[in-house]
Amino acid sequence: MGIVQFIKGQQLSGEELFARANLPESDFYQMGTGFTWDTQDRQSDIHAAERTWKEAQRMLTDPNYDLVILDELTYMLSFNYLDEDGVLDAIRQRPDQQSVVITGRGGGSALQELADTVSEVKEVKHAFRAGIKARKGVDF
Repeated sequence: MGIVQFIKGQQLSGEELFARANLPESDFYQMGTGFTWDTQDRQSDIHAAERTWKEAQRMLTDPNYDLVILDELTYMLSFNYLDEDGVLDAIRQRPDQQSVVITGRGGGSALQELADTVSEVKEVKHAFRAGIKARKGVDF
């Protein structure tokens, strides 16, 4: 299994802690720069996304990966940090038995058309709105 996180920064994420503890055989790669909607250096963020995408591409071409998780990839497409056609082609050309999970909001209709399954998770109620701050082990 390969896991690539596109938004997470230097701080350990809950996903990384879980993968390291419970999926020790997985190949885990993190963009490592974090991501803000109002970036201070868009070009640097694009370069980081491109470096991270190279790791994802490596996994998407390797038949030894039966599952590749591309966490928050949709934002890289929504903000035009990665070339959509190149991303779609890589997913189309992956090994036949390889499954790909892509997370994040948006990502465009072409990505949805290519996907076998599309799910939408939406907030109904969130602790933050009640004044509860993010908690270690729950939110990060």
